Amino acid sequence: MTDHGASLERIVEGGVVAVLRGVTEETVNEIAGALAAGGVTAVEVTAETPGAMRMIEELSTTLPDGTAVGVGTVLDSETARAASLAGAEFVVTPTLDLGVVETANRYGLVVMPGIFTPTEAIRAYEAGADAVKLFPASSVGPGHIGSIHGPLGQIPIVPTGGVDLENAAEYIEAGALAVGTGSALVSDELVEREDWDGLTERAREFVETVGAARER
Repeated sequence: MTDHGASLERIVEGGVVAVLRGVTEETVNEIAGALAAGGVTAVEVTAETPGAMRMIEELSTTLPDGTAVGVGTVLDSETARAASLAGAEFVVTPTLDLGVVETANRYGLVVMPGIFTPTEAIRAYEAGADAVKLFPASSVGPGHIGSIHGPLGQIPIVPTGGVDLENAAEYIEAGALAVGTGSALVSDELVEREDWDGLTERAREFVETVGAARER
């Protein structure tokens, strides 16, 4: 069983959850290693990525101790359990599935179910979610976090979907616990060129942007 508290602290520390979707087993170590070198402390492999469980198992042993490895786009409890067995420390879903929350709680995983409304947010939190994933964040923007936090300020929110370097600070200033980002961080261009130094620099920019926004 994972150290739940330590895993949550790692996710919060860097403030950026890097979403790896469609990456290959041949490059995942280089990608994740470059992100970690740039200060990213949470790496999420989406469940529909071919070989996702093998990648999670590999990354959980090769990445630095300060990096949390998780699984994303989880649609059912079976996938959450499989990821737990592979070494995942956190589970992220695109929708609110209370069975996934229950399974994650059972096995000590940090869980961030997808929500869009205050009703979904409170249902997720009362069911045992550690934080909720506002998805797709781009449909409503940073102001939606403040709107949810008005009556529900106790619920940590991680916006995902359309978060990039230009708006990451706005989401943090609006009250986000951290931000989730995929292609805006792990760009196809950098991966195709195998520009791992460039990816590290992009990661560093994201982490520094989040850090600066937290201080404002």
